[in-house]
Amino acid sequence: MFAVDYALASREEGPNVITISPIIDEELKEIFRSSRARDPDAAELRTLRQRWIDNEVLYREGLSLRLDQGDGAIRERVIFKALSVMQANLELPAIEDDALQEWFEENRARYDEPARVDFFEAVIEGKPTAGDVGTFVAALNAGADSEVKSGLRVFRGRPRASIVASFGEEFAAALAKLPIDRWHVMASDDGPRAVRIEKRTDTVPAEFSDVREAVLMDWRDRHMQELRTAAVGELARKYTIRIDGPAAERLAGYAGGAAR
Repeated sequence: MFAVDYALASREEGPNVITISPIIDEELKEIFRSSRARDPDAAELRTLRQRWIDNEVLYREGLSLRLDQGDGAIRERVIFKALSVMQANLELPAIEDDALQEWFEENRARYDEPARVDFFEAVIEGKPTAGDVGTFVAALNAGADSEVKSGLRVFRGRPRASIVASFGEEFAAALAKLPIDRWHVMASDDGPRAVRIEKRTDTVPAEFSDVREAVLMDWRDRHMQELRTAAVGELARKYTIRIDGPAAERLAGYAGGAAR
């Protein structure tokens, strides 16, 4: 939350107007790029904006409660203090094991041991075409000598999510289906690759009894976040939320709306 809040707010419109300027938008995108190595999509940008607005609301509420006194007006600490005051009045409901297990089943992908793949990549020097890679792969599968200069990269136990992030969706889909112990020409986000699949392991389903404590902690975290979001949304009703620039759009959940 605090990382997303790195960009500073402009308050020229008055204490009850919160504006996301193009400069702040770019700051949010840059923070996302630094951690994900890509630009946020539309949904992710909306999430970044809403988190930033949550922080700005908490910051202003903290100032109104004089929570900055003795703290040097440090923004992150004021936000944290305001969040702590608000959260002290929030109470999680109790949950029975049957309901917790149902929630576990709905979210079991985060607890199952994911399917994994071991594979090698023969990295050809330069920028080979699909034809170049195809000729090289044919030579490798035939056991023939090749004058192509290449290096070997080894990938062990890579789950699908990691493969998609590194190589793209098409590459991950092919990696799950192509025969093992052979070299293949595979398309990726960065061009054709020479890949040999060594081993696949299937998903191992988790047992609820084995992960119950972790599930309970995750359920509490999720529902406390929902309570916090709702509480901040209520506080935000007193503010007019604006997004300046050509990408301006209405943010659902904030009564003040967004100016276009």
